[in-house]
This record gives sequence, structure tokens and C-alpha cells, in this order.
Amino acid sequence: MLRPYVGNIGHISVIISFVAAIVSTYAYWQATRPQILKDKQVTDQWLKFARGAFYVHTLAIFAICASLLSIIFNHYFEYHYAWDNSSWSLPFGYAISCFWQDQEGSFLLWMFWNVVLGVLLINTTLRKTRNAGIEAPTMTIFALVQVFLASMILGVVLWGDFKIGSSPFLTLKESMPNIPIWKTNPSFVPKDGNGLNPLLQNYWMVIHPPTLFLGFAMTLVPFAFCIAGLWKKQYTEWIKPSLPWTLTAAVVLGTGIMMGGIWAYETLNFGGYWNWDPVENAVYVPWLVLVGSFHTMLLARKSSTALKYTIILVIAQFILIIYSTFLARSGILGNASVHSFTDLGLSGQLLIYLLTFIVVSIVLSAIRWKFLPQDNEEVSTFSREFWVFSGVLMLCLAAFQVIVTTSIPVYNKVGEIFGAKLNMALPTNQVEHFTQFQMWFFVLITALTGVAQFFWWKRVQKDSLNKLINPLVISLLASALIITFGKVNNWKYIILLTAAVFSVAANGSILLDILKGKFKVAGGAITHIGLAVMLIGIMFSSGYSKVVSLNFSGAKIFKNESDNKENALLWLNRPTELSDFSFTYKGQFVDVRNAPGYIEKKYVWPVPGSNYKGIARADVVDGDKTYFKRGDTLEYEAENTYFQIEYSDKDGKKFNLYPRVQDNEKMGTVLSPDIKKFWNKDIYAFVSGPPVAEDERDWSRPEEFAVAVGDTFFINDYVAILENVEGIREVDGMQLAEGDAAARATVKILDRNVAITMRPVFAIRNREVWSKPEVNNEMGLRLQLSKIDPVSGKFAFTASRGQREFIVLKATEKPHINLLWIGFFMIIVGITLAAIRRFQIVDAEG
Repeated sequence: MLRPYVGNIGHISVIISFVAAIVSTYAYWQATRPQILKDKQVTDQWLKFARGAFYVHTLAIFAICASLLSIIFNHYFEYHYAWDNSSWSLPFGYAISCFWQDQEGSFLLWMFWNVVLGVLLINTTLRKTRNAGIEAPTMTIFALVQVFLASMILGVVLWGDFKIGSSPFLTLKESMPNIPIWKTNPSFVPKDGNGLNPLLQNYWMVIHPPTLFLGFAMTLVPFAFCIAGLWKKQYTEWIKPSLPWTLTAAVVLGTGIMMGGIWAYETLNFGGYWNWDPVENAVYVPWLVLVGSFHTMLLARKSSTALKYTIILVIAQFILIIYSTFLARSGILGNASVHSFTDLGLSGQLLIYLLTFIVVSIVLSAIRWKFLPQDNEEVSTFSREFWVFSGVLMLCLAAFQVIVTTSIPVYNKVGEIFGAKLNMALPTNQVEHFTQFQMWFFVLITALTGVAQFFWWKRVQKDSLNKLINPLVISLLASALIITFGKVNNWKYIILLTAAVFSVAANGSILLDILKGKFKVAGGAITHIGLAVMLIGIMFSSGYSKVVSLNFSGAKIFKNESDNKENALLWLNRPTELSDFSFTYKGQFVDVRNAPGYIEKKYVWPVPGSNYKGIARADVVDGDKTYFKRGDTLEYEAENTYFQIEYSDKDGKKFNLYPRVQDNEKMGTVLSPDIKKFWNKDIYAFVSGPPVAEDERDWSRPEEFAVAVGDTFFINDYVAILENVEGIREVDGMQLAEGDAAARATVKILDRNVAITMRPVFAIRNREVWSKPEVNNEMGLRLQLSKIDPVSGKFAFTASRGQREFIVLKATEKPHINLLWIGFFMIIVGITLAAIRRFQIVDAEG
């Protein structure tokens, strides 16, 4: 059944939003013109008209979002967006993630947050009397940004192959017109979709992208205020209303970035939380610049130097956000990033978007630069301005180093345009490359935060530098203790640790004094302590991470010798001793929806033709509660297999890890870790070599045995005992019909200290002999009851040997990684406190 009305509503709404954004931009621009400003009544009319157009644009964005969500949630697979990103198997929570999986949806998410912020600004900050003159230029920038973003999803063909944007409301027939099915069935609708990228089927991916794009949207606020201030020659007036929004933007964008790091840590198997991927870097850089900008804002109203820094940084952070979008969505990164989108033909529009705001910002700044206030005195080395500028400079240098390397694919592309083949390549070991620079930048930044706080709170003057001696002595003593007991033996880490501990000591002493007065002003000290704690966590978790799955068996698992050393071979149900603990592979499990924990895979029979439904082969029980009875149809994540690994230490403490392997058509085999968290470390483990599938296993030529009940026989080096043969009336959950018969043998298999029981079945159904072999993966044994001789009382078996089931596990111990998360949480809390305080100041002044 075709439902064209939903797509039509969505596409019309896109056009309305685009036109309304243009109208709002024009109307707000008119309200800034000197000729119009001479008549207050006319100015008010233009402002009222501009707000109305922006509200229409907002309602149109809401309608677009509702239309796209309706297509996704209702599984309207005649639309390409729903077919390409969703499926019937997706739970509701993950279905939400389909909204922003593709480029069009992520642009729409960005637009959604922009209009929310725009409406909020119009009705709060910009409504205040003192900001009355700045609404028009500020919202002109806001509306103009929306014009560009709306054009990205317009999907309008003007002539030939030239089109503006890519519409999320294309039907399959429109997006793939050459498929033969349309000739025979023009109304064809697929029964199911491709589904969501398995890596995105994670709770962090439900909240990380919206948070990140809210951060993207919030970077527009200080930029729009800054341009408006330059435009209206209000060079410092824009800073006070902009500062709390800038702080909030830093909180939201930083939180979004860290959520991405946590997702990578819990989902990907590179063993960390940050891989210096080009797309990750492209978002990290504007955040650094944004953090630098709010530091200079604090001084900008009284310092011309700080004002100039602020203008440059506020403009740069927004331009870098657009640049990061260009890098991720233009296709220019190619295979350099796992996060980059393929080019949908939007690279030209993105480039125009980027260049427009670069040109506008540079030209306007150049025109107004000579009119900016001038300082009467040079900045003194013993002033707080000097130390704040020094810290901001380090932040900017750190950002510059990252973006210069990340932009290597751009240099190559520019070279191609001018006929030059640069053939520059990104560093082969990006983690090592960036770390060797970033570590030293943040050593300096961390140390500067300690000194700068003393100057900021006027605890130190030119003639009283000795006040820094106490925190310095405390930090040296504390560092010595940590270095000794923490076994920190790398000279680079010793310097980093000492700088971080000094920052904690210096900022801590300031914080104690602040807490005696007002907690509201403690944001800066808390943030700086958080940064230091975070760096200590990064140092220990990365620099002193150690592999605990060392291979002592001598087995050649991989060609690379280092991989052999770091990956343990685990046989099913056989403990593998590793120094102070052991790992035991306990089998394969699946995640059944609406039931706690994991269920052994052998107890779920897949429903043919479905990739998420199964039949329970046993009752699914947890405690006294039965969730599914044998024979019930249930839903489960069929492409995900969880491998239960039992960890046992020398004290007898045990816990289970469930690393995951995803098998999917889109991405092949994807390995994801499981993590056991302790207060002082994480055990991080993933299956680097999943077991061979049963249908791919090689079996030996069958051996035949004829034995009676109670007989002992030998299957290679295994001892087998036929304990019993009994009649049964049910086979694989199905009752036998009248005239059918079945028998089940009980055979005990002994191997050293291990004993298992196998129960092969022999049946006569519909006058046909049916014999089902049983496979035991622990023994690598397939046993079949092939014949029953009622005269002699003998039972014929056939047995085949195969590879015993095993997995290859890599497990790592990451010490003190909780300091990383605690430190970042403190950063967010500190900046949030500062933002709340600044909003309160702005509100109090009316």
C-alpha cells in the first residue's frame, strides 16, 4: 500500500521552511537598516513580521520532523529513508536513532535545535530592554543559517541534473528508478527494511547525536551575538548576554563529545575511548576554541586585547563547526574516517555555506577592527589577563595542531583542483601522533590553571609570589607518593602527573576559600580540578593499560607475533589459567527482549524468514517468574551473539563478561567488548576470534559402533558408555502421531576430568526412518543413533570428530579509568555552575 500523503506533507513543509527562513532573514535585515530605524513604528512592524516568519519556519520544521518520524515508526518502506535505515526488528528506542542515521535526518536534527534556540532567544534574552537593538541583527544570522540548512534537505531539481539538497521524503521508485521491479509492479513495497547500522543499536546512540547537535546549534548563539555586535557597533555590549549561552554551549557540546567517547569505549573494539578519528577531531577542535572564547569573554569588557581575542575565537569556533560538517559530509575524508558520510552531492552547498560565513565574518571584522577600544597599558606578566591569555593560547595551539593534521585530505583535494598531486597521508599511528603533541599542550594548560586561579582571585601579586609555595610543596609531596605507590616510571608521565597534582592543589586551596563564601562562584576551580583529575585518569588508563589475556599455550592463532601474545585461546568449558586468575568460556547466548539477562542460544530456534523472531525451546525463567514458555514465539537480537566468559580470581571471586559479535550483511562481523567496572580499574574484554559456525565445521569420516545398554566403547580418545535407551512421544517439541515411534539414547562421554551426556534420537515418522545427530561443541563430537536391532538388542551409532569449540579473547586491565569519567563530570558541573551564575546576573540586571 502506497502512502504518498506523508511524504507530500513532509516535502511541502521543507519548502515552506526554506521560504519562511528566507523571508525571516530579509525581514530581520530590513529591521537593521538605518532608514527603517528612524521610524520606530515601521521597525516594530518589520520585527513583528520577521518573528512571524521565523515562527512559521519553526512550525514547518516540526512538521518535517513529525512526517519523517511517522514514516520511520510506521515502517513505510516505500520511502527510501525508512527502507534504508529501519526495519521491523528494531525496538522503539533504536527506531528513534534511524531519524539521524543518514545525512538528511542529521541536518534536520540540527535545524530543529536551531529553531528551538531561536524561539527561546526571541522570548528571553532578546526581549530584554537593553538588548532591544540587537534582536534584528542576531536573528538575521540565525535565520540565514537556517536558509542554508533547509537548502540541504530541499531536494529540488532546477534543471538537468542540478539539484539543491537531498530530500528525506523520496520514495524508493524516485531514488532508484531503474530497478526492474517497477515495470512489473509499480506499487511494490518491500516487506522489510535494511535496518539500523548495528553499531548504532546502543543506548548512547539514542542520546549522543541529539546532544551533539544541540551543542552544534548552541555555538551559533555566541557567533550571532558577536556578528550583531560588530554590525551594530556595540563592541562590548553583546558579551554579557552572550557569555551564559557560550558557557552552556561548552557544556552541551563537551557532553556530546564525551558521550561519543563512552559509546566508542563500550561498543568498538579498538580498546579505548578516543581514537583520534578525523571526524572526532573535527568536533573536538571547535570545542577547544569555544572553551578558550568564554575565558577571554570574562575579561573582554575591560580589556581591548581580550575583546579582540574573543571576537576571533567566537567566530572561529562557529566556522570550525561548519568546517567539521564539511569534512564529515562532503565525502572528502573517503576511507580516512569510519564516521564520514558518503557524498550526496551536497559538497558544493556545504562549501558555499562555509565560505559565506568566512567571508562575512572576516570582512565585517576587518571593517570594524580599527574602531575597537584600545588598552592604555600593556598586559603585565603579573596580571590575571596574562595568565588567562597564556592558557587560551595553549588551547588554541592544541586545536591548531589537531586541525592541521586532520585536514590533510583537504590539502590533497585542493592540490588536485590546481593540478598538483600532493599524495599526503594521515599518520599511520594517529593515536601516537596526536598524543605526543596534545599531552604537552595539556601539561602546560593544567599547570597554568593552577597559577591563573591565584592571579584571578588576587591571591598573588608581584611581590607575593611566595603564596604559590604551599600548593607547590603539597603537590610535589603528593606526586612523589603517587609516583612511588602507583609505580609511575615514565618521565613524561611523571611531569604530567606533577602538573595535574599541582593544579588540584592550587585550585583546591582556592576552592576551599570560595566555599567559605559563595558556592556559586566555585565553577572555575571545580572545572580546573576536573581537568587535572581527567588527565590523571587518561594517563593511568592509557599509559598503564595492560593485557591480561596473555597466550601461554604457544598456539599460533594469528600471523602477527604480538597478536599471538595478547590473545588467549579459550576452549568451551575448560578454564584457562592466566597468572592470578582464570577465564572460562561458557557458551553462546542471545539477548531476548522483555526478559532479563541472556539466554543460551541453543534454547532459541530461529523462525525461518525472520531476523528477529524465534521459538523458545525451553521455558525462559528468572527466579520464580516465567517470561516465555516452551514453544512461545519471542523476539531477540538475532544478529548478536554474546559469549559468556567466567572470570575467577585467586580469592574465588567470580563474575561473567558477555562480549558480543555482530554478524550483519551491511558491515560483516563486528566485535564489541564487555566491561567489568571496579572502583580502581576496568576489565575490558572482546572476542577477537569467534568460533567457527557449525555448518562450516569440518567433521571426520564417521565411525560406526554397535553396542548394548551398559556397554563401553571408545570414540578416539574418549570413553563412551551407553547408559540407557528410552521411548519418547515428543521430538523437537512436536508430539508424535499415531503409529510413529521414537527412542532416545543416553550416552555418557568421558574425557580426563570432564564428563558430558549426549542424547541422540532415533524416530520412525510417517513410516520413514528419521535420525537426528546431536552435536557437543565442548568435545567436538557429533553422535547419531542410526539403527536399532530389536532382535539382538544392539544399538548402532555413528560418531564424527571435529574441532572443539573455542574462542580467542583479548582482555585488558585499565587502571584508574574512573578518574577520567569523574574528572569530565567535574568539568561539566563546574562550567554549568558558571553558566547558571551568569544567567542569574543577566536576569537580575533586566
